[in-house]
Amino acid sequence: MSGTTAIRTATLVTLTALAAGCQSTGEESAAPAGTTAAAPSASAPAAGTPATAAPSPVTAANTATVCAGVDKLIIASSRKIADDSAAATRRELTPEQVNAQLKGNLTDLADDVRGQATRAQDPEIKALIAATADRIDAGARSATPVKWLTSTFVGIPRHLTDECHA
Repeated sequence: MSGTTAIRTATLVTLTALAAGCQSTGEESAAPAGTTAAAPSASAPAAGTPATAAPSPVTAANTATVCAGVDKLIIASSRKIADDSAAATRRELTPEQVNAQLKGNLTDLADDVRGQATRAQDPEIKALIAATADRIDAGARSATPVKWLTSTFVGIPRHLTDECHA
């Protein structure tokens, strides 16, 4: 597979995963601000809901804002990666040039995500987002960032949806 085909494939997989992972479940607006929604019964979990510990009813005031900010950064970066891959095809970049461009995009994203982590007031959310930035940095350092995109990056939005928006 050529470098251009690989980046196109990675972009398609990434955007598909992001579309699925960053979709709002609607649960964020289920309860009015300042109230807590009733927790589902432990004996009757909702269909399709993974068995996880119930989230703490008390979270920092800016958790939803910070988590949404990270989602927006990941979506914007994914769009930039897709746009760059289309441009790489037109400009006939070498695989090395494509990798360098992708590494730069991932480094920028990791820095932006880390900035959101510093804003988080909840220590668990701060740690989650900082760890996410570290994972993205690992992709930027990868010898094959296109492969990292399709194997690791695509799982980040789902993980954030499960952990940050819980």
